[in-house]
Amino acid sequence: MGRARLRDLGITIGRFPTGRYNAITDVPGVTVGHRTLIYDQPSVARTGVTAILPRGESSRQDFCFAGWHSLNGCGEMTGLLWVDDSGMLMSPIGLTNTAQVGLVRDAITQYALEKYAGAGYWLPVAGETWDGWLNDTSAYPITKEDVYAALDAAASGPVAEGNVGGGTGMICHDFKGGIGTSSRLVALRESTYVLGVLVQANYGDRHLLRVDGVPVGRMIGPDVAPLPWTQPPLSSSILVIIATDAPLMPTQCRRLAQRATVGLARVGGYGDSFSGDIFLAFATGSHLARSGDGPQFVQVLSPGDMGPFFEATAEAVEESILNALVAAETMTGYMGHTAYALPLDELRRVMALYRPKL
Repeated sequence: MGRARLRDLGITIGRFPTGRYNAITDVPGVTVGHRTLIYDQPSVARTGVTAILPRGESSRQDFCFAGWHSLNGCGEMTGLLWVDDSGMLMSPIGLTNTAQVGLVRDAITQYALEKYAGAGYWLPVAGETWDGWLNDTSAYPITKEDVYAALDAAASGPVAEGNVGGGTGMICHDFKGGIGTSSRLVALRESTYVLGVLVQANYGDRHLLRVDGVPVGRMIGPDVAPLPWTQPPLSSSILVIIATDAPLMPTQCRRLAQRATVGLARVGGYGDSFSGDIFLAFATGSHLARSGDGPQFVQVLSPGDMGPFFEATAEAVEESILNALVAAETMTGYMGHTAYALPLDELRRVMALYRPKL
């Protein structure tokens, strides 16, 4: 499960309460599975796959409204043209490395064809960030069986963070990065809705890193935690998946996805020219059958009710990124490259300078 979570260190982001697990799986029905590949022979693998199922086993025939946003488009997430056109998410979401996003996309389709006797997923969504500093991408280590394993492992409850699944080989703000998640509860009159976020964080420079507004990156120098490189590669990205059980329409999901930008900016991301910053939001509050006998009736929140969801999204994205950093462990990989973990004792020290009660 990684070294720790941000709240284990006494650091709380924002004002909204979290769900039971402080994870995207707090949204009822959402499940997450990882497949992690770490080995040195016959090639160096530091990679994997993370699978997110919007409605668990029901994802194949019970669709969700969805929308997406790109802060900077130097990256890939398949299936988004259909999300745009239909306003629906009709498949699991796969997160992996740049070199194998196509394999993951195809394997999601093959998985359903084999498991459900020909009734497959249509235009599946698969996203990527680049792990080539720690992982030998030229070896293409991920197989379709690895994707199947991530899908089979998908479950509710706590979500492993840091060096797992698609986040295994990722680097964030010049520290070891990876998978992170968080959730928020939004009370709206007589109802309480859940909003959850999962990120694959692989972006950013150290001097930009902030934790709850504190300039932590500027306070932890390379003498304490060495930089992974002398000249960073021209590639850095983040994928953000947002889920909620609120009854949102596609345009509202797109607006929700846009607010991931706010949470990213709070931590220190700005959408570099060579960064793939792609955000997808889906809402399970309405049910859309694969086929029906007539009109399907849905509920929708009024525009004036969206404000708390925007704020909750910003909070949960911020905390998800920080959870990825806090959980991730130092990793050595391809060509002996090392990405060092964010030192938690130094994080506490710096935070205490600005937040004496910590």
